[in-house]
Amino acid sequence: MNLSLSRERLAVCQLAADTTIPDWATGTAGFSSITRTSEELSIVCAENVVPAGLKQESGWRMFKVEGPLDFGLTGVLASVAAPLAQAGISIFSIATFNTDYVLVKDARVAEAVKVLEAAGHTVRID
Repeated sequence: MNLSLSRERLAVCQLAADTTIPDWATGTAGFSSITRTSEELSIVCAENVVPAGLKQESGWRMFKVEGPLDFGLTGVLASVAAPLAQAGISIFSIATFNTDYVLVKDARVAEAVKVLEAAGHTVRID
């Protein structure tokens, strides 16, 4: 599978479920993902736009599975997540209509690239 690794550093933020989506979350030109559940509003975006004092986990980098992927495919995320889990590298995953994204902490990215390539994936750095 072909993966591309973004140079962008991302943050995963948590806000109250009833929070209005803030302008800083939608104004970024890079990657962003906004998910609302009955329990929370989660925002993934460039870490440099997140206001100080907000509940967040920063320092993530993103692997994109080159797509688009057919909805009938199985095991796509598992083929990326399993080798990383075996190496003790935690992930944060996001799926969109076209493809899957796997976030890894920046401190573990070099190791993650080696693990993914050893598992047969091709990794291109954007």
